[in-house]
Amino acid sequence: MAIKTNSADTKLLARLMRAEAEGEGELGMLMVGNVSVNRVLSNCLDFRNIRSIPDMVYQSPGGYEAVQKSYFYQKARDKEIRLAERVIKGERQHPASNALWFFRPSGGCPGTWYDQANTGRYKAHCFFAPTASDCPNVY
Repeated sequence: MAIKTNSADTKLLARLMRAEAEGEGELGMLMVGNVSVNRVLSNCLDFRNIRSIPDMVYQSPGGYEAVQKSYFYQKARDKEIRLAERVIKGERQHPASNALWFFRPSGGCPGTWYDQANTGRYKAHCFFAPTASDCPNVY
């Protein structure tokens, strides 16, 4: 297991994954889950005091925009809960494998974002990862 969690935290992560990336399909939601788990694991950069799924979901500043939208507050569905369980157990999907950030640009992905390297794009989202020396816990 990549991170410790409970049923409520798993459902919270599932809701976040759906709200952030449902339009990107299951793989896109898994990638959002990867970034989320990485933020809990990392203990580096902007995520030094993030120790749990709730800490990560509600981090401010620096957290997720989805928590400001009503769609995020709908009940977690079984499909998204299963996806959340997969990333909690450590499943990783490239280009989000080691990423701590993602965003949806209006055009192409920049080579770096806040000094973090672009690891790739999946559909509308670009992913960015720290170096292994900056954040060894996500590698």
